[in-house]
Amino acid sequence: MSDRPGFRPPDKPATQGLFAGLAGPAYSRRAALLSLGQEPRWHRFLVDRVPAGPGDRVLDVATGTGAVAERLVLERRCAVTGVDQSLEMLDAARARLADAGLAQRVTLVRAEAERLPFADASFDGLTVTYLLRYVDDPAATLRELARVMRPGAPFASLEFGVPPRALPRALWRLYTGAVLPAAGAVVGGAPWWRAGRFLHRSIPDLYRRHPLPALLELHRAAGLGELRVRRLSFGGAVVIWGRRAG
Repeated sequence: MSDRPGFRPPDKPATQGLFAGLAGPAYSRRAALLSLGQEPRWHRFLVDRVPAGPGDRVLDVATGTGAVAERLVLERRCAVTGVDQSLEMLDAARARLADAGLAQRVTLVRAEAERLPFADASFDGLTVTYLLRYVDDPAATLRELARVMRPGAPFASLEFGVPPRALPRALWRLYTGAVLPAAGAVVGGAPWWRAGRFLHRSIPDLYRRHPLPALLELHRAAGLGELRVRRLSFGGAVVIWGRRAG
């Protein structure tokens, strides 16, 4: 499905600047607070969908401050490679993992999801968080993610969602349009206010360009099968999981 007329994907330098202002030791605490405590639950659900184990290598794309990478190591005892395009986020992840005593279990790499610096079939599992809103070509990005997974490897991806039912959707619009930016300004100042405004626009933009059934078709076309979907928090988050085709 093509982008709607007049749509411009988020400018990468602009989004990198946005994340640079958010990165820091308080990021995960503020993100959990502004998600009304839901984001840690989403991360648990995501990691539970990837049955990796000791000796496996898992790629965590858009690792941010390393929250999912940390959970993978603690719960799955696997080795993790975390990828992000933001140096500031990677610095925050490095500090977080060092504080948790996990620095030797996670390799952090600065790279773009569209051009991963890894050989074919390098990883035994994949996790992805909040990625597809930021890429120009989701289909090509999904193909690149599938390329670095071994056949049969499990994957799970987490995106923000728009609740499908009328009342939760109206409350979601009120929260993301007014409450979230204001609360962000209170807990984190101007960078978090800007992030709240950005989320209010960019989340529905993704689904206007690529409704959920179309996103699933893009996954299948990329070689990702056995797909399942779960909406969490009344649809405020969406997890897609499955396996790399053999």
